[in-house]
Amino acid sequence: MSLRVLIAEDHQLVSDGLVALLKAAGHEIVGRASDGQTAVRLAETLHPDVAILDASMPLLNGIDASRSIQRVRPDTKTIIVTVHDEDEYVLNAFRAGVRGYVLKKQAASDLLQAIKEVQAGSVYVSPGMSRALVDAVRTNTEMRSDLLTGREREVLQLVAEGKTSKEIASVLDVSVKTAETHRANIMNKLDIHETAGLVRYAIRHGMVEA
Repeated sequence: MSLRVLIAEDHQLVSDGLVALLKAAGHEIVGRASDGQTAVRLAETLHPDVAILDASMPLLNGIDASRSIQRVRPDTKTIIVTVHDEDEYVLNAFRAGVRGYVLKKQAASDLLQAIKEVQAGSVYVSPGMSRALVDAVRTNTEMRSDLLTGREREVLQLVAEGKTSKEIASVLDVSVKTAETHRANIMNKLDIHETAGLVRYAIRHGMVEA
């Protein structure tokens, strides 16, 4: 069955490879994005059946982009394609509403199967991942709630990317005061009161890469 697919990947060669793979399988590529915020906007306007998201993208990472896509376009199934196989990354992804988790080194063999399974209402994790982790995902094991709101996670990623309050305000289309308020709330919630600590937190939780 041919599906409408959105691809969000900030590395051109990888994006081109995914396009070629999916077109060869008969799927329609309705849009391409190189950052998470654009991916969310395209998902809202283009109504893809499936969104393939790189976990690590500028402005908004793939996991948080998936969370936003589920809010604006709940019928779109999201699949993360990533180099990260750590359990915390996978659990964070499924907590955000992701339906498939594919390792980039296995994408050529796994992605089409992942699309088939998530479209059928199941979840997919690349073979070789922890059996206990897969069981936890499939049985919807209770996962802890995030300390931060979705907007606060966006602000934290932008802080970790080195953006100033003025630049954050511009990216998110809010006032500088609002951006600074979000930053202060993040510091209070996490009990981290310096930028370096926020960067370490963002790296540890998969929002940005080291």
